[in-house]
Amino acid sequence: MEKRILGILFTLLGAVGLIMAAVNFINGGEGTRNVKSIVIYAVLGAIFFFTGMGLIRNTKDKPS
Repeated sequence: MEKRILGILFTLLGAVGLIMAAVNFINGGEGTRNVKSIVIYAVLGAIFFFTGMGLIRNTKDKPS
């Protein structure tokens, strides 16, 4: 059960990271600092999102 809760937290954290990347992309701006922040938010968000989804999918429920 703990892995499933951790998976939910990772998924939510990943979704927040992807949303922050999208907001930075839409708001625009110039320079390498903006591009770096978009890439960092997007990569970390995707890693956390897909890790969380994998934990949720692969965790078996045990009867309690």
